[in-house]
Amino acid sequence: MAQSMTSMFRDGQEYMNIWPVKKELYAIFPECRVISATRLAIKTMPPMAVLACAMMINTFGAEYLPQAIAIGAFFLSLPMQGLLWLGHRSNQLLPPQLRSWYQEVHSKMRAEGCAVQSLKSRPQYRELASLLKTAFSDLDRMLTRHWFQ
Repeated sequence: MAQSMTSMFRDGQEYMNIWPVKKELYAIFPECRVISATRLAIKTMPPMAVLACAMMINTFGAEYLPQAIAIGAFFLSLPMQGLLWLGHRSNQLLPPQLRSWYQEVHSKMRAEGCAVQSLKSRPQYRELASLLKTAFSDLDRMLTRHWFQ
């Protein structure tokens, strides 16, 4: 199923907001590193693009305007590449090993009494992100409630 670019950007933005960026997940999933890099790029690349263009035009003159625009477009494309990767990744089906782990975590969370979405037969990475976010927020809250009551 082909997606439009705008829906991939939107899915990437949603996936970036859903995925729990926790130190425990950095070694397992590349999402944490991509999300951190994309957030940094969203903040820093627009000023870098303006600075690079201004410096190039100031140094070499107006005859280098096409090259300056190309460099500026490159800097501006970096955060968009991260969002596109995240949007594409969020719609991919989980591989079999990860699918069984997803089902195991889902059943453990149900046993603990967490409110989770229904179990999907063909889960995607966005369902895993939602489940992990719920696990990190609800299970931590439930464990601290047990300790301090």
